[in-house]
Amino acid sequence: MTDHRKKHALRLRWRQRVAAPLCVAALTLMTSALTHAQDLTLRETGSTLLYPLFTTWVDAYTKTHPGVHITVGATGSGNGIEQVLAGKVEIGASDAYMSDAEMRQHPQIINVPLAIAAQTINYNLAGLNATHLKLDGTVLAAIYSGAIRNWDAPQIAALNPGVKLPHQAIVPIHRAEGSGDTFVFTQFLSFSTSDWENAHGYGTTIAWPGVPGGVTAIGNDGMVKALQATPGSIGYVGVSFTDKLSAVQLGTAALKNGAGEFVTPSKETITAGAASLGTRTPADERLSLVFAPASGTYPLVNYEYAIVSAKQADATTAAALRRFLLWSIVPSETNEAYLDTVHFIPLPPHTWELSQAQIQSIK
Repeated sequence: MTDHRKKHALRLRWRQRVAAPLCVAALTLMTSALTHAQDLTLRETGSTLLYPLFTTWVDAYTKTHPGVHITVGATGSGNGIEQVLAGKVEIGASDAYMSDAEMRQHPQIINVPLAIAAQTINYNLAGLNATHLKLDGTVLAAIYSGAIRNWDAPQIAALNPGVKLPHQAIVPIHRAEGSGDTFVFTQFLSFSTSDWENAHGYGTTIAWPGVPGGVTAIGNDGMVKALQATPGSIGYVGVSFTDKLSAVQLGTAALKNGAGEFVTPSKETITAGAASLGTRTPADERLSLVFAPASGTYPLVNYEYAIVSAKQADATTAAALRRFLLWSIVPSETNEAYLDTVHFIPLPPHTWELSQAQIQSIK
């Protein structure tokens, strides 16, 4: 593993969520001081991966906090970050953390993990959608660079002995807008092969290679629809769209992890992936969770961020924003049920403590 990948693949031994009672008590003490709901609107937009969770959260939260109105939007992580920087929304939902250069330009912005998610690699291949084809980052990078053009290419066949692969063109699909899913997926490609890293790198937007026949899509919902409509296609989709992928019977790949195992995405493997990548999560919580090296881990895992300004326009807005964000991360069976509906994983105690501290800094 390269030093670059080691820097981004920091390890965490998952602990039991022993902090939950303390977390609930702390939130109760804080919210008891805010006895009167504020009649105001908080604005959120960004990640299409986070959008289903935010709609669930907002529906539940506003029922018990009638004075607070929260608008939500699915415009892509890149747009969510841009809107926060422009002061047009209070919350930018993002699957990607901001870069060092962006943070130097905007020191008032904080990146707050709210949950843990993942991306799946999906395909539309007649007769094989029920099979978890084995793929790795090197092969995916070759597909998205145009070096591998057909499903029966020797590199894919070598990973899938005994599987009859068709001589059919591969149609790579990527997101058209600034996307946190693109950020995480291209990190996986960059950490897998220096060829991709040196030529294209990673980000919410990149200069995609011009693969003949390649397709673009907007949002995770658009990605699912493009995959369904395009025989031979392959794409990357946020895990909150797992149920939609299943409904249209698209295939899901088993990805090669850092331990050399081919693993499918599940609650257990995503939890294990996050568990082995995060002990050294810094105070600002900007950390890649891609490419866990431990056994049984799924490699395409990420923090889901609320990108917010620590300097709000007024104290009333700051207090309402703090209260909502703390409510969204407090460990409880109810909140975990919300996460389960979109196949997300709760924050572990270490990360929860850091997120709480960042939220408390909002003034």
